Formats: sequence, structure tokens, C-alpha cells
Amino acid sequence: MADERPAPSGIDTRIPNGARIYDYILGGKNNYAADRAAGDQMIGTNPGAPATAKANRAFLGRAVRYLAEECGIRQFLDIGTGLPTQQNVHEVALAAVPDARVVYVDYDPVVVAHGQALLATSDSVTVIQGDLRRPGEIIDHPETRRFIDFGAPVAVLMVAVLHFVSDEEDPAGILARFAEVMAPGSHLVISHTVNEAPDQVMESAKQGFRGAGAPLTPRTRDEVRAFFAGFEPVEPGLVEVARWRPAIEPPAGRKSPWVIVGGVARKR
Repeated sequence: MADERPAPSGIDTRIPNGARIYDYILGGKNNYAADRAAGDQMIGTNPGAPATAKANRAFLGRAVRYLAEECGIRQFLDIGTGLPTQQNVHEVALAAVPDARVVYVDYDPVVVAHGQALLATSDSVTVIQGDLRRPGEIIDHPETRRFIDFGAPVAVLMVAVLHFVSDEEDPAGILARFAEVMAPGSHLVISHTVNEAPDQVMESAKQGFRGAGAPLTPRTRDEVRAFFAGFEPVEPGLVEVARWRPAIEPPAGRKSPWVIVGGVARKR
């Protein structure tokens, strides 16, 4: 069980929170009883949920390492970063390229407070509060502009976040706005829940996140693939996250019916 540490001022821990539910499923400690109850509900219908969440996190680490080591990317804009955990973007990027710069963005004040406390003395990393659904505010934020030169290649990371953006909120339009400011040679990283799980599993996930104020919108693989419009896919394309350039090929079959696919693509 996670420790019941004091919450930041103004945060009602009796209400579950999407980032903290995900933290709990990952095995983290930055969560409270309401988050654990929601997470337990999801795990009850899908015992493989922690494996899927960990595979998604590992995909992020491999993608960042690939971009830093093989593509020469030095700038990372991580949107919907979530709570600090293992294989944080700045840790992976700075291990590969010591001059990397990272901007973490999240709309959740708890996430921002944790990140700012953790990274208060860093000259390479900053954390800002911002909402993916308002891309202009993220792009034009003073800290974004201080750390990111959009005239040079940048990696924009949207890992397990676009499935919290409804069709009515125009995720394609949001992505197009970011693409406008990304220089050629920039990369886009996306992972996303797809609607391939049994109804009971999918409904449990939706209910859990809906109760946390983060309604889940699973999509088809073709719909997720369309988010990369204007970008050239990096091999192996859009695949289940465990199968994106793993160090060791995972065994056939799935540990969980909850499917998250991911991919990386380069702006032409």
C-alpha cells in the first residue's frame, strides 16, 4: 500500500485522479486510497493491466533512447507526462546526450508540483502546467520557449494521453498545430489505447478513468495511425508497445487484453 503523504494544497484526495491511478497500476507510491480503489477495479477485470502499463512505459524509454542516440534529437517536449516514475524522459535522454533539454507538460497540479520539486535544481529540465487541448498555450509558454528551439528538430511525446482527448475536442487538429511549429527532422511519439479488448475490460477502464475526470476514448489502429499524418513512420510502424524495437522479442500472445499501440514518426 502506498504511503498516505500530505497532498498539495487544494487537492481533494478523496476524488480519484487519472495520473495517480496510472501511477498505482505501474506500482508507484504517489497515489491515495481513492486512486487505488479505481485501479483495483480495473485490475480486477484485467489482471494484466500492470503489465500493459509497464510495457507502455518501457516503450517511452526505448523511443527516447532511439531518438537521442540514433537521430541526434536534443530537445524533448513530453505532453501528459504523468507522475515521476522509472525511466523518466530526462533520465533516458541525458544519459544518451548530456546536452539534452526536456520540457514536461501536464494539466494536473499534483503532477506539476511533484515534478517541480524533483527537478528544482536542474538546468536541463523544466515542468509546466498546460492542457494538450490548448496547444498554443504550451507552444508559447515562456518556459517552453526558453528550453525548446522550434527551428531545430524536436521530439514531441504524447504517450498514453491522446486517448483522453475526445473526438469532439479534435485530436487531429491539436496534432496539426504542433506539427506546424516542428522543424523538418523532428519526431512525433504516440501511444494510445485501442478498442480491441473485451467489452468488460474496456468498460472497466472507461469507468475508472471517467470517475477520475479523464474519460477514455479508445480508437482503432487506423484512427491512431492517422494521427501521424504528414510524418514518415519509423520501422516497425504502429505496433503493440511491447513490440516496438524491444531489446528481446516478447513471446507470442498477450499478457493482457488491454492493448496499447505505439509508434514513432519523422517530420519530412
